Amino acid sequence: MEVKHGERGLRQSTAVFQHIQNMACLIKKIKKTVSLKNTLAISASIKPRPLEESYMPVFKVGEKHGQAFSGLLDIPFYPTTHQEGHLWAALYPFEVKPEKFLALHISGGTTELLKVTRHNNNFEIAKIGGSSDLPLGQFIDRIGVKMGLPFPSGPYLEELALKSVHPLDIPVSVKGCQVSYSGPLTFAERQLDKGYKLEELARGIETAISKSLLYILKAAIKQTDLSTVVLIGGVASNRFIKNYMLSSFKDGKLIFTSPELSRDNAVGVSYYGWCRYFKIYS
Repeated sequence: MEVKHGERGLRQSTAVFQHIQNMACLIKKIKKTVSLKNTLAISASIKPRPLEESYMPVFKVGEKHGQAFSGLLDIPFYPTTHQEGHLWAALYPFEVKPEKFLALHISGGTTELLKVTRHNNNFEIAKIGGSSDLPLGQFIDRIGVKMGLPFPSGPYLEELALKSVHPLDIPVSVKGCQVSYSGPLTFAERQLDKGYKLEELARGIETAISKSLLYILKAAIKQTDLSTVVLIGGVASNRFIKNYMLSSFKDGKLIFTSPELSRDNAVGVSYYGWCRYFKIYS
């Protein structure tokens, strides 16, 4: 997706158009290395979450292309969701996969704390916490764009924070399993307007995020008695947040996957299709 400098995302209509344009290019590229005749099945995420009311127009592009190729090639089509794709991507590297665990989905549009039970190839997901206002990714992108960073701002913020010596102390707002990022955002914006050094502000944001996530995880573990936590979504690829949480978390087991798999939803969606076709875990 192409986002103009200074903007904080894409309208759904623009995103759908770009998806359609890019899909044609990707299919042409794939044909050079993969024979469609050897394709066994197709899987795609068809909506953001496994909820009846969950909907976003951009997902229709992948869904309809998947259904079309499934019909043309006479092969199975396995629909899943964006959130479940992230879960499968996180579990993909592990030979022994947990059946009951907490998941923290932290990405551009989502900050949700989930109680997950895996039934073979299906997830039973219950939301038990997360952000009460801004998703974590929006917090990062809003302050990042205001700092002059490109969108999405996460990788650039992380790189900038490496130069920090005296990070800004940003207060966090947590109540039980709920966290609010509107207050930290306003605080950070005020400090930026006062001319606070960008690298110190960037590291302060990372630290505040890490603390807030640790607080809600501690509350969730106490509430559910589950001590295995899987972190999914693009924000989980941040190295500072990962290392901070791993060194500070004493209440259970944190599972981080590689940064590439944290960001890449397609791997999880493909792995789900693979498991369904070969009836792995069924």
